[in-house]
Amino acid sequence: MSSTDLTRDSSPAPGTSPHKGETPSQPQKLPMLALLALATAVFITSLTETLPAGLLPAMGGDLGVSESATGQTVTIYALGTVLTAIPLSTATAGWRRRRLLLAAMAGFALANTVTALSTYYPLTMAARFAAGVAAGLAWALLAGYARRMAPAHLQGKAIAVAMAGIPVALSLGVPAGTFIGKVISWQAAFLLMTGLTLILLGWILAAVPDYPGQRPEKGSSPSMLSTLKVPGVTPVLAVTLVFVLAHTILYTYIASFLDHLGMDGQAEIVLLVFGGASLLSIWAVGTLINRHLRTLMIVSTLLIAVAGGVLALLAQSPALAYAAVVLWGLGWGGAPTLLQTAAGDAGGEQADAAQAMLVTLWNVAMAGGGIVGGILLDALGTASLPWSVLILLVPVMAVVIAARAHGFPARRNRA
Repeated sequence: MSSTDLTRDSSPAPGTSPHKGETPSQPQKLPMLALLALATAVFITSLTETLPAGLLPAMGGDLGVSESATGQTVTIYALGTVLTAIPLSTATAGWRRRRLLLAAMAGFALANTVTALSTYYPLTMAARFAAGVAAGLAWALLAGYARRMAPAHLQGKAIAVAMAGIPVALSLGVPAGTFIGKVISWQAAFLLMTGLTLILLGWILAAVPDYPGQRPEKGSSPSMLSTLKVPGVTPVLAVTLVFVLAHTILYTYIASFLDHLGMDGQAEIVLLVFGGASLLSIWAVGTLINRHLRTLMIVSTLLIAVAGGVLALLAQSPALAYAAVVLWGLGWGGAPTLLQTAAGDAGGEQADAAQAMLVTLWNVAMAGGGIVGGILLDALGTASLPWSVLILLVPVMAVVIAARAHGFPARRNRA
């Protein structure tokens, strides 16, 4: 992505918008306050997606439905993102970026508030669908937003900072939300998400620079099919789908798998270890991605495959199980950054469309992971879960290695 060189004196003040049609000057270092605001948006949306998983009994009791029916609040959230991320991203391509992010997060806050206050199951499901719509729209623009804030040589690191909210939400946020739900109420957990989102809205206004949208010229609006034809986009999307599916199958049922190993009650500790390793991975990927995206993607795949092999064959030892979880976290933590960056690089002028498709497939994989994992659990037992990781990562590795020219190139084109 090329940038317009502006003098320092013409730059807008922090938190202000440039004149209409102008773009903020390219900074020479990372705008950390702005990137951390994006990371907080990622954290809130990622946490809210899976929050009901730890609150099912209480939510189901208040809504007058079974736990399995309450569990569908997670599914319908993902469905909201899957069905609307691409068309909404296309429809709002011309919107100024900060205005769009504010609108998405404001809608998210409203949906979480309705979820917290509702005692009527259909209304709760509608609110969760709306939350998924808002989250998908935000997710589709966040990686591109982070790229535009940073100079070319720091764009990978910028995305790494923005995407740090994912492992933090999965490893620290979910246990914390579950704890709040048990100690106070499940409604309090959702209202906390609303409160954090309202704070975030002010943070965005104060610290995040604005950028114009990129409305395509008449008759040149990229369709999904034309985006898929861009060299490199299809391999990145295919890797995203299968890689996230492999992770989610095991992650969703990690508590059941640990019980199978005789490690009952250690799920929260395992998640903390996983989260710590993931944060280390994010730092490493942010540091190295500018020159080594392809190598890092291969290493990430290998680390998770080795972790799956250890869990499948040697996890009777708690020490080895924890070692496998560390490898898994090291492989997974930087993956969102790697895949978002690869999609943006491959997409070129159609990067926003490629990002929207990636977000859609990511959520398809998350929803599919729960379904496929459940089928494996019932049909083949808990021991089959790590084997599924190994099997699925074989085609992932094959595609990454084959996509040497486009998708996961040996040398990134950051122009």
